[in-house]
Amino acid sequence: MSTSRSASSRERKVKSFDPNGPALDDAGVFGLPFTTEESSLVLVPIPWEATVSYGRGTADGPQAILDSSMQVDLFHPEFPELWKLGVAMDKAPAGLRKLSDKSRKKAEKVIDGVSSGLSVGSPVVSKLLREVNSACESMVSTVQNAVSVHLDAKKLVGLVGGDHSTPLGYMKALAERYPDFGILQIDAHMDLRNAYEGFAYSHASIMYNALRIPQVSKLVQLGIRDSCIEEQNVVKKSKGRVKVFTYADVARNRYAGMNWKKQCNDIIAALPKNVYISFDIDGLDPKLCPNTGTPVAGGFEFHEITFLLSLLANSGKRIIGFDLNEVAPGKTDWDGNVGARMLFHLCGVIARSNRLL
Repeated sequence: MSTSRSASSRERKVKSFDPNGPALDDAGVFGLPFTTEESSLVLVPIPWEATVSYGRGTADGPQAILDSSMQVDLFHPEFPELWKLGVAMDKAPAGLRKLSDKSRKKAEKVIDGVSSGLSVGSPVVSKLLREVNSACESMVSTVQNAVSVHLDAKKLVGLVGGDHSTPLGYMKALAERYPDFGILQIDAHMDLRNAYEGFAYSHASIMYNALRIPQVSKLVQLGIRDSCIEEQNVVKKSKGRVKVFTYADVARNRYAGMNWKKQCNDIIAALPKNVYISFDIDGLDPKLCPNTGTPVAGGFEFHEITFLLSLLANSGKRIIGFDLNEVAPGKTDWDGNVGARMLFHLCGVIARSNRLL
């Protein structure tokens, strides 16, 4: 479908759609009626958790968010016209969930083997590691290709994970299109480990791998509450390429009288012109994401982060993409509900930043 025909089709649906009614059975994300071709913003779901190291379930995150999004009312106080732009969630790449489940079983054998005293270089462990790493490499390539289709169609794109290893392919796709960009990482963890547990594409290694992309000129980490010596050394050796705002720093500044807006302005000032947002849900207080894989005490309130993201959207810097990951559903739909509402706000800020709102 041509761009003009897609826009006309979207406009017809906007006129006939009731934004006040309940989501229909055949509705898309947020209960909206738009196809990916008709939408200005496309969400790419990546149900993947091959190398998670603690709690499981994040591969079910995209579906949990999609299901919960039907309960999100479409009037956003900051972005009341957001839904009219067209937002759609694409189908997950074929075979990805099956490959994740298969690779996860192999990864568990690797973790169990190492825990029992086997070395990473032992024949059994090394064979399984090669197979898991190969599968993860395939996932990265699949994500890069899936995202590129929509970027080439001039869409704004958000990635919905899955564990935090999933956006590397998106970052690589952006590196083909931008000479330099920064990453704003909201997270309880640094994720700067080199091949954690032997897995080259571990969720705990996403930012280590991101820094291997030359076009990533800056990594600004916010909310960090857990790190290791190896990761601290990566920061020191980066010579300013990595800037860290730990949650303890934020809290200490607040207790000393520095308000949140001033701190947000300092965070935004550390970023370059083009910004990619990488949002691990465990950056929030665990009461908002109790089933995420690696929760850590502390963390941000929902509206503290939406306030920061809105300031970023209005700062004159350009948000070129985002991911939301590590949402894992539990026995209730709470995690999916919080994830869906944060996702809606992320859709608003990327649209505002790109002057669509």
